[in-house]
Amino acid sequence: MSLFNITAPVTVTCHKRLAVYLEQEITALGFSIEERFVTGVRLQGTLNDCIRLNLNLRCASQVLFRLDQFEARHPDDIYENVLEIGWEDLLPDGGYFSVTSNVLHDTINNNLYANLRVKDAIVDRLRSIRGVRPETGAELRGAVIHLFWKEDEAEVFLDTSGDSLGRHGYRKIPGRAPMLEALAAATVMATAWDGVGPFVNPMCGSGTLAIEAALIATDARPGLFRQNYAFMHLSGYDENRYLDERGTLEKQIKEVPGLRIVATDYSEAAIGNARKNARAAGVEDLITFAICDFADTEIPEGRGAMMMNPEYGERLGTQQELEMTYARIGDFMKQRCKGYHGYVFTGNMELAKKIGLKAKRRIEFYNATIDCRLLEYELYAGSRD
Repeated sequence: MSLFNITAPVTVTCHKRLAVYLEQEITALGFSIEERFVTGVRLQGTLNDCIRLNLNLRCASQVLFRLDQFEARHPDDIYENVLEIGWEDLLPDGGYFSVTSNVLHDTINNNLYANLRVKDAIVDRLRSIRGVRPETGAELRGAVIHLFWKEDEAEVFLDTSGDSLGRHGYRKIPGRAPMLEALAAATVMATAWDGVGPFVNPMCGSGTLAIEAALIATDARPGLFRQNYAFMHLSGYDENRYLDERGTLEKQIKEVPGLRIVATDYSEAAIGNARKNARAAGVEDLITFAICDFADTEIPEGRGAMMMNPEYGERLGTQQELEMTYARIGDFMKQRCKGYHGYVFTGNMELAKKIGLKAKRRIEFYNATIDCRLLEYELYAGSRD
């Protein structure tokens, strides 16, 4: 039986507070979730399933296929158990591999040492069998082995992703304070937007929110923007299986007649960068870009969503200026966005109070290490100024 057809536990990781949206994605693909935890989900699957997961998921970080689970009280236990795994059947001759780890154990104060013990075990086994030392390094350009070691339980995985899936691959120019693409996708998924009505994104910066909205509306998946995954560097990898999956993704892209996505920013440079990123994502024609103050943003007719990610003082802006900006955001929503769902993503709830509207929902997220909220406002319909 091909290695790619063997069923084993698969862990799909994500950033904190994205697991609920990740679970929605995976369930929609037809998989059954066995467990959801803070930073991911667990299911049963094959390496071929991992190909599909890697190409489809918007909110994921890594797709990990478990090889072994064992007790480990000391780094030497890691070495001895990893040495017993049949790496000669997993890693091709002349291949390159890297090791990553997530370690919470009192014998380890530097994950690099844990990585070294795993690497040494793999190298020693392959050299004893093949007579040649395999090439290894820190760059995630080939096969990737991942160690998870917490207390006395250790798991060894094939990381089938390599570089994080959270970066979707189209954004060439990130801007001053970029939102991770996986986070942007999750925030759009968290809204009441139906993917058909207007989506308006003032203060768009590098355009990530508007681009992710366009990709979600047209069912275009992140796998279309990436050419290299760690699963491609495993023994038994069938390129035709990967190409078939890519072909499926290309065929499922749909047109949404009348779709209006509007993205604005006061910065000409930001709009220029956002256009380039949208072009790389293949959605430039779906987004109307404009250089203007956020309060002058076009609000198309219809029941849509208006979403803003203003500065919140952790990295950019000054407090007094931001207080005035948040007050203006409240005025903008009340006066210009009637009939819409309004959303403000912020990591500063004191500034959020200046909006002057009561949030219907406060949805929890993290932006890197910053505790954030996506605030939802229901803006009742009426005549617009």
